[in-house]
Amino acid sequence: MRGVELRSLPSPSRLDAPITSLKGAGPKLAAAAAAIGIESLGDLLWHVPHGHRDRAGVREVADLRIGEEATVMVSVRSARVRPTRRRSLRLVEAAVADASGPMKAVWFNQAYLAERLRPGTRLLLNGKLDRAGFRVAAHEIVAGGVAPGATTAGAAPGLHTTGIVPVHNATRELSANRLREWAWQAVARAGDAIEPLPGELRARRGLAAVADALRCAHFPDSPEQAEHARDRLAFEELCLHQAALAMRRGARRESRRGVGLEPPGELVERWLASLPFAPTDGQRHAFDEVDADLAAGRPMQRLLMGEVGSGKTVVAVYAMLRALESGHSAAIMAPTETLAEQHAATLDALLSPVEGASIPFALLTGATSAARRRETLGRLASGELGLVVGTHALIEPDVRFASLAVCVVDEQHRFGVRQRAALDAKGPGDAAPHVLHMTATPIPRTLSLTAYGDLDATTIRELPAGRRPVKTWVVGEEKRAGAYEFIRARLHEGRQAYVVCPLVADSEKLRAKAAGAEAERLRAGELASFRVGLLHGQMSSREKAATMEEFVAGRLDVLVATTVIEVGIDVPNATVMLIEGAERFGLSQLHQLRGRVGRGAHESQCILFADVQGGLARRRMDAIAASTDGFELAEVDLTLRGEGEVLGTLQHGLPRYRVAELPEDAELLAAARAEVQALLERHGALDVPELGPLLDAARERFGDERVEGIAA
Repeated sequence: MRGVELRSLPSPSRLDAPITSLKGAGPKLAAAAAAIGIESLGDLLWHVPHGHRDRAGVREVADLRIGEEATVMVSVRSARVRPTRRRSLRLVEAAVADASGPMKAVWFNQAYLAERLRPGTRLLLNGKLDRAGFRVAAHEIVAGGVAPGATTAGAAPGLHTTGIVPVHNATRELSANRLREWAWQAVARAGDAIEPLPGELRARRGLAAVADALRCAHFPDSPEQAEHARDRLAFEELCLHQAALAMRRGARRESRRGVGLEPPGELVERWLASLPFAPTDGQRHAFDEVDADLAAGRPMQRLLMGEVGSGKTVVAVYAMLRALESGHSAAIMAPTETLAEQHAATLDALLSPVEGASIPFALLTGATSAARRRETLGRLASGELGLVVGTHALIEPDVRFASLAVCVVDEQHRFGVRQRAALDAKGPGDAAPHVLHMTATPIPRTLSLTAYGDLDATTIRELPAGRRPVKTWVVGEEKRAGAYEFIRARLHEGRQAYVVCPLVADSEKLRAKAAGAEAERLRAGELASFRVGLLHGQMSSREKAATMEEFVAGRLDVLVATTVIEVGIDVPNATVMLIEGAERFGLSQLHQLRGRVGRGAHESQCILFADVQGGLARRRMDAIAASTDGFELAEVDLTLRGEGEVLGTLQHGLPRYRVAELPEDAELLAAARAEVQALLERHGALDVPELGPLLDAARERFGDERVEGIAA
């Protein structure tokens, strides 16, 4: 590696020095750096290159070959700006030479260089020779032959043009060249970085010291050295995040006690006996894990993952009944009124048949009338009402529970940190309620270790008996007539259908079909002889409820809707779904939408109209057509599109890694988690003196709201 200054004793405070302490880093450029998260020397060191260019050593002009990339060191003889036929294009041409001979160097649209390229100026040029001359891709002015005012602050000879050249993520305001020059200065202070990983761990895994890894990540001697350095820094970052999650998990368990509950009793037994189906093995396993959590003396914080129709609500009811039979209250909070209303309907169906027991509950949303709201709040506060279903209306200050023991948060990633914390704060006295987080979004294991790494997790993979797989076809416009002929045939058989559109209103920019316009078109066109309804999120609660009631009762044949039907809608007689613009949806969302059909005794189909001209779109559509496993599809989506696309609104809770990348670093993530778990088992806790540097670094790196907010 190129020589840099070494320090014998680390002084981490030096890495807190602002970027302006570097040569060439004035206030304007410092502001541009701050916009991408670089404010200190430490930030700059962790802004590792996203790649490197392997540029060979200096060649002689006489040895250059047409089309070969090369670097030469030359002296300027003359330079001029030459206009071209294109007004927007100007060339800088310079006559240059070395001891082996002359040549012409050419720059595109950099007219300002002509003033700097004075006779005698020595240059390092990287580029390719063609018939018109040497086309310059990168250049450096070499000290000793520099025209006044033409120096590049912080540069070293060959920094941009020879050897393994780092390429940092840059912006229009802050060039990669400038970042490279700053990094060259900053790596001299890499020795001030504190080593957070325990020595035993580093020795066993053969990991370099963090200072050496930082130096080699920026300025390696070979591409292989750069790769090893990046992997080592990514592993450290993942270890720090897993340690931060473990600390949060431990702090949550120790901060407040859980509400004590009696073992499962007669009420739960009678309810289980009243179910018209036998719980699946996955549901029974979830019951056991909930029971263990409720008996542990600390607040339950469990994530229940399961596809649409896997029976998560049955597990939620089980947990809530455990609270009720112990004399406490329970609540389920949903992100939308539509989903809350569906939960209320499901609870009514699941609880009504319980022999010899009356289990009343109330629905509390923004649409609840003032009189009903007052009545509900009074019964909750007195303990007369033990069970409530609602939206964020449940966390308003005037909502008080006599003794809230169990909370179920559905589609929990749609709630903000403070919303979930407000519900958590409604527990009795100094006790915290047990919380069961539910999601129907299949989450790949890679992301579950980051986005939900501080929760206990239960996954229900099997579907209840009677659920039928949904046949899926991806089609183009040429199949539209046949698709509607197929739908009409199913409607004539007495079945019902969904038509899903991406937007509520027309948008020329997105060219997506609007639900309202499409409903009108279908009423006048292909489905003119059928009853077509419309459902979207901009409708009032009363309008949405009335439309859903019509569809559930069979008084509507077709429901044209936006993704408001993605969760919580259960109409067994609906057997066909047509989705417009399917390529605009993520695979997990398509899978959830598709889960609205196939819920009854009849064979069901999903027809996806998609523009699959791009290779990525084709691969995604092929995957949804071939697989009915939501977790498998989520892994595919993660690989093809990245974590933000897979999780959608969940991405605000993901950590922002500086070096690590998912899913590419899935193996490193698994290894980091295993190492942190091993440290916990060995020491009993992470808060021990020998792990002090690890915990300090984890707090500094991930101790902000991004980690605090994950499933808070």
